[in-house]
This record gives sequence, structure tokens and C-alpha cells, in this order.
Amino acid sequence: MLKKARDMYKMQKEAKKIKKELKNIHIEAEHRGVTVVVSAEMTVVSVNINPGVPADMAGEYVKEATNRALAKAQIVSSEKMQGIMGEMGLGS
Repeated sequence: MLKKARDMYKMQKEAKKIKKELKNIHIEAEHRGVTVVVSAEMTVVSVNINPGVPADMAGEYVKEATNRALAKAQIVSSEKMQGIMGEMGLGS
């Protein structure tokens, strides 16, 4: 029982460390003149819309660039968490 408690504490400590790391990892994606940067923690860091982007399409382009960036961030985040799970003997 004590070993389980220690393992849980260690896992929580590692998860906090990873969360801090994810916040500092930035992923960028671009779609037709719109660039979106997100953190691996899945928060938008910045959005840049080039002046040549048609106003009526800007929303659609932002959405597409954001979805691409978030998909990449999800992969990075997953890989980081799998590393921890493997270290704890919980990965497959």
C-alpha cells in the first residue's frame, strides 16, 4: 500500500513537471496566410493574419490553422505523457 502511495506521488510530481514543459512548447501552423501558434498545453499563444487575406475568408483560415496547430500539439502532448507512463511502468 505504501509503495502505491509513493508511486502516485511520483506520478503526480512528474505530471506537474510535464504540464509546465507543455506550456513552454510552442507549435505553429499556417493556412493561406494565417499563422496560429499554440502551446502543447492546448492554448492559443498567437494569431497572425497577413494583410492579403480576404476579410470574408479570415475566419475560416484562422479556424483551419488553429485546428492544424492543435492537432500537432495533441501529438506532442501525447508523446510527452506516454514517456512518463512508460517510466512508471503503466504504458503498453
